[in-house]
Amino acid sequence: MIRLLLALFIATAPASAGESCAELLDFTVESLVEHQPVNLCQSYQGKVVLVVNTASKCGYTYQYDGLEKLYRRYKDSGLVVLGFPSNDFAGQEPGSEEQIEDFCRLTYGVEFPMFAKSSVKQGSASPFYQSLANAAGSYPGWNFHKYLIGRSGQLLGNFPSRIKPQSRELITAIEAALQ
Repeated sequence: MIRLLLALFIATAPASAGESCAELLDFTVESLVEHQPVNLCQSYQGKVVLVVNTASKCGYTYQYDGLEKLYRRYKDSGLVVLGFPSNDFAGQEPGSEEQIEDFCRLTYGVEFPMFAKSSVKQGSASPFYQSLANAAGSYPGWNFHKYLIGRSGQLLGNFPSRIKPQSRELITAIEAALQ
């Protein structure tokens, strides 16, 4: 119960009281396994951020491989991929957070930051996902929906699940944001 209350507090707490934080990154979220609070502004402001709701038992799960390749290819240029496991769609992320981490690391070699399970659907979305959906005008319709945030914290685009990490459309948007 205490962990649940802590997670709720962390999910709803603004990342900072200052005005220098971009609104889309003004959140503190919990890391996947360590359950440590991560201030998105302090950690990722000034970077190009690709936010993805993930699931381990989905037809799009293979996209972990492409997301990790994107992260490795562009991280030195300023891209970070942030994974948010979600069990919102057909129960396709049923495992514990430790199981999710093991699956991602051992099956796909995921090194990009992963966070605690989050709700992303309209009506139950975490405050961070509510903010992303409000900026984009749409909530994720399924697993592996992607939101791209620019260096100054503005939403640059959102990409449905069917848009693969190596798609020309997404790579073009990332490369433009990194310049």
